[in-house]
Amino acid sequence: MRLLVFGALITLAAVPQQPASNPEVYLVDLGPAASPKFDGTLVNISNSPGYDNQPSFTPDGKAILFSSVRGDTQYDIYRYDIASKSVTNLTRSPENENSPLVTPDGKTFSAVRTEMDKTQRLYRFDADGSNPRVVLDNVKPVGYHVWVDATHVALFVLAAGQGQPNTLQLADTATGTAITIDTNIGRSLLMRPGTGTVSFVSKKTTPWTVSEFDPKTRVVLPVSGPLPPELDRVEDCAWDPSGRLIMAKGATVWALPFGPKFEGWTKLADLSSAGIDKITRLATNVSGGRLRLAVVAEPVAK
Repeated sequence: MRLLVFGALITLAAVPQQPASNPEVYLVDLGPAASPKFDGTLVNISNSPGYDNQPSFTPDGKAILFSSVRGDTQYDIYRYDIASKSVTNLTRSPENENSPLVTPDGKTFSAVRTEMDKTQRLYRFDADGSNPRVVLDNVKPVGYHVWVDATHVALFVLAAGQGQPNTLQLADTATGTAITIDTNIGRSLLMRPGTGTVSFVSKKTTPWTVSEFDPKTRVVLPVSGPLPPELDRVEDCAWDPSGRLIMAKGATVWALPFGPKFEGWTKLADLSSAGIDKITRLATNVSGGRLRLAVVAEPVAK
């Protein structure tokens, strides 16, 4: 198995080594988007003995991209087609690829590649996984990202050295430059629907909070207030199209309704009855008026 040797701090924050656990990617149908309720419909879309993680929906909602280790020792990007329930291997390189996202043009996807010398940079691929090319030559090591527009991308950049924090950076792909927006952040970088802002979990205070910044003004403001005890130390989140903030801990999914004060977390679904636990990454999509989640979770031992 390929080892990532960055030092303890960066190894934890970067692409994880394949652990003894077996996280899978699940597609969860929560029913009507206005009043979602879990009815037991859950599909294991990765369904492999290796490590599966970091799902994201394609813009049309017809497929899910994710990273997976299958047979070999490196991570590749796979595509799950929801209608046919088929899985396609997109990247087949000796390097690791993680955190896939469809790019704003809808014709390509981006992913974080760990190169042979262990450098982590953002790459762009054609839709079939071919023609890899570096997006930002000099911005590294990249851990996670989200596209702001066709030429701007927000990045989780790993700490430069022991004792230094991870940083949130805003990069311009046209110039290849990046500026630091904030420090000590979580890995979930998201575009908040209808606002043009980038949200992230801030770890500067205890409890943690969800914050956002405007790429135009670069002003950072809190969104959620302190996270409640039910979501203590959770750094993965998602937005649904109506503006609800969604987070999970254990097997329970929580939602924070849109409002001027963003108060009043409610339990959206308990997925323990479906046999999963330890939910981490989440992605959302609305299709046919129904809210869908892609979640990374551990199957409960039987």
